[in-house]
Amino acid sequence: LCTAWAPASLAATDSHTEFIDAQMAAHAGKTGVYVLDTGAEALLARAWLVEHAKQSIEVQYFIWSNDNIGILAAEALLRAVGRGVRVRVIVDDLMIDAPDQALLALARHPFIDIRIYNPKTSVGVPLQARLQNALTDFRGVNQRMHDKTLVVDGRIAITGGRNMAAEYFDYNHEYNFRDRDALLLGAAVLAMQANFETFWGSALSVPVETLYDGLGLMQKNVRVDDEQIQQIYRELHAYAKSPENFAPEVRAAIAATPTSFARLAQQMRWAEVEFISDKPGKNDNRIRLGGGGQTSSALARLVQGAQQRVVIQSPYLVASDEALALLGEVRARGVGVRISTNSLASTDNLPAFSGYRNQRGRLLGMGLQIYEYRPAPKVQQQLVQRLGAAERSAPVFSLHAKTLVVDGKTVYIGTFNFDPRSQNLNTEVGVVIHDEALARAVEASIETDMAPGNSWNAAADDPDQHASLAKRSKVRLYQMMPIKPLL
Repeated sequence: LCTAWAPASLAATDSHTEFIDAQMAAHAGKTGVYVLDTGAEALLARAWLVEHAKQSIEVQYFIWSNDNIGILAAEALLRAVGRGVRVRVIVDDLMIDAPDQALLALARHPFIDIRIYNPKTSVGVPLQARLQNALTDFRGVNQRMHDKTLVVDGRIAITGGRNMAAEYFDYNHEYNFRDRDALLLGAAVLAMQANFETFWGSALSVPVETLYDGLGLMQKNVRVDDEQIQQIYRELHAYAKSPENFAPEVRAAIAATPTSFARLAQQMRWAEVEFISDKPGKNDNRIRLGGGGQTSSALARLVQGAQQRVVIQSPYLVASDEALALLGEVRARGVGVRISTNSLASTDNLPAFSGYRNQRGRLLGMGLQIYEYRPAPKVQQQLVQRLGAAERSAPVFSLHAKTLVVDGKTVYIGTFNFDPRSQNLNTEVGVVIHDEALARAVEASIETDMAPGNSWNAAADDPDQHASLAKRSKVRLYQMMPIKPLL
């Protein structure tokens, strides 16, 4: 990847490190940014970086699934440690999907350390303990780590909306997400790694090994001996070697990534970039579900500073009282607000949509322009570029990108959803990029998503009519429930 950014003379050299050092020295204090707008680009970038890591890989994810992408990612990390690379992983406990013995076997590798954030519902937790946690620590169970970061060799990083699962990279045959990441080189990577170290050292991040040592009813007892560990490693490698699981054309695309990224030398923007993040635990509340956070405050300041227009893209649109007041204040100053979000037909989260449906009329009445994403947008064929995508029936396409553009000059790309959960409960991360050219490019991409062939106008098109009767009935039930702080 790095050699592809260089001029031809540098690209011919073998030293990635020399090129990175030269680029960082030439842009001291700034960060190089390239937006990963398609699943194919995002997957190839991650795969190439892991394949070419020299010293270290640090990973944080909210979701790590036991599907094809999740298994291949785990195997890629296992191959990296075979080269002497040190790997550290933090995964949130709520939605991790991994067999107990496989997870423990990976954690037992001398070059792999895995920690689980806030383990109250999944890893090492039997049913009776889950029930007790839900009853006695409701806020704790709902406080999750929504961070998504990959840092390689302390020099190159990726952050954004994508989790480690097939649907985030256009490989799910039924349901895929339209998402956005940022590839970073330079100053912001140091802040990202510092944030990883903060979470790594937090008491909320618990080593996998200690979660399976239970002798009582409140913790699982899981063991793997040396032969079982080696067998699990062999099975992972065998899975990755199978053409059915890891297609040769995908391997070829990863190998060709440096040449396919040749345009980055011209397209990467060097700018002032702030990495924003929350502290472990989000805030100091231990019972109440409010409290805000550092990311919430930083994004609120961006919106408050808007002079002309604000463009928001978020899969979920549930405005808290504070968010409603903020939007009302900027609208009173004549600032235009346009929002791209999911329709009932495309959403993957009916409870969240119920919160939006309860306040949609009020938001439109404030003068917000809202566009709801279609489940089969015209832009889908442009975004899903991988081989064979056009040959099969198209899966449902749902919005998952979390982006904010202010005045066409500043853009945030990260993990923050426009809802109370991201505001008050989940830890979030992202980058605020102060670069007009990049901000306008991202704004144009969102405007494409809002175009008539890709979205419905919430004020004029009655988007709910395009959802099934079953979906409309379910969301009505959720609308009657007092669940807004959890959305």
